[in-house]
Amino acid sequence: MIIAKVIGNVWTTQKEKGMENLKLLIVRPIGHDNEFIEDIFVAVDRIGAGKSETVLITKGSPAQKICGDQNTPIDAAIVGIVDSYDIA
Repeated sequence: MIIAKVIGNVWTTQKEKGMENLKLLIVRPIGHDNEFIEDIFVAVDRIGAGKSETVLITKGSPAQKICGDQNTPIDAAIVGIVDSYDIA
C-alpha cells in the first residue's frame, strides 16, 4: 500500500463500462517526511476523500477487486483516509 496526498480531481464525460459512478482523484505518494516522492497518478475514490487529504492507496488487482469487476480498467484505488501515522 502507498501513502499519498490528494492534489486534484479528474472529471470525465465518458467512462469505460464499470467506471460510470466512480470518482477519480489525482494523488501523489509522500515519504516519511511528508515530501512528495513519486510522480502523480489517478486513483478511484469510493470513500469520499478530498483535496489535500492524506490517503492510503492499493494498486493492481486488489484495486480492481474493490470495484467488484476484474475487467474494470482500474490501476489504483483509495482504501482509507489517514488520520495520522507515526514512524519510529
